[in-house]
Amino acid sequence: MKNFVFSLLLLYSVVFIYHANAQSKKPASNLNERVQQLTDLASKKVVLRFNANKFKDFVKAVPRNYSIVVMFTALAPQRQCMVCKQANDEFAVVANSFRYNMNMAHFNKLFFAMVDFDEGSEVFQMMKLNTAPVFVHFPAKGKPKAADTMDIQRVGFGAEAIARWINERTDIQIRIMRPANYSGTLSLALLVLFVGVFLYIRRNNLEFLYNKTMWGVWALLFCFAMTSGQMWNHIRGPPFIHRNQQGQTAYIHGNSQGQFVVETYIIMALNAAVAVGIIFMTEAAKGKGDSRKRKIQAVIGLVFITIFFSSILSIFRTKTHGYPYSFLFK
Repeated sequence: MKNFVFSLLLLYSVVFIYHANAQSKKPASNLNERVQQLTDLASKKVVLRFNANKFKDFVKAVPRNYSIVVMFTALAPQRQCMVCKQANDEFAVVANSFRYNMNMAHFNKLFFAMVDFDEGSEVFQMMKLNTAPVFVHFPAKGKPKAADTMDIQRVGFGAEAIARWINERTDIQIRIMRPANYSGTLSLALLVLFVGVFLYIRRNNLEFLYNKTMWGVWALLFCFAMTSGQMWNHIRGPPFIHRNQQGQTAYIHGNSQGQFVVETYIIMALNAAVAVGIIFMTEAAKGKGDSRKRKIQAVIGLVFITIFFSSILSIFRTKTHGYPYSFLFK
């Protein structure tokens, strides 16, 4: 009899443990369970990491009464995605800003998640993605539309741009709050201190302030920075370069509505080379001395202008399709 009771207790224990494990592995089947699980997970980590199973359970499962913004990325070093880390940092800023400024009416209406290629390659295949990073909004009702994929080539992936895009898709406004960064203030203070000390040391010899060449060089540098798109980079936060899944690297954006950071430096260098050519020709025309040297200087200036201005036209043609003009290069 004792053996029989012991056997029943043992059998009951095995069944109970199996049932408990099955329940813990069971995916969220109904809406309330899914929302509760997402809320619990988001309370621990604001950006949820999804693999293929979690993506199917929480993103693809229907019905939904919540929106979820998913960043598809490739953060592993071997993937060599140079912009994925930057995009991940900006995405985290948006998610944390939502948590700290969250309206209680929205606390379970919007969630943030990420799918890394090495943890969810099946998801990339399911979504037909061959690049990263990609931001997709999965609405509470229906399937994602074209506008639910953020156009980072046009607007960049800065936190402010992501927040504006989320507001357009969900009507939820997120006020971006970045961690305190005193490096800019410190740099400005050091610069002011350096200039003050320098002027104090040279207080008896300030003729350099009337040097036209110095002010001309500073004016040119400012013009190069502005005409090359440096301010656009500051506002939009575009990627430095673009690398596709095949490993090919693009330094020039193929659309006139976007650009890469390295593209700014390329245009800046080309504009500077054209300016140098113009200076060479101007100095050769008004200069004195050996006429042969001045002719060589003029020819060098003409070569600079011809080659580098042709390069600028060529880049402009690749970005503005249908532009009819070119010079040396197609």
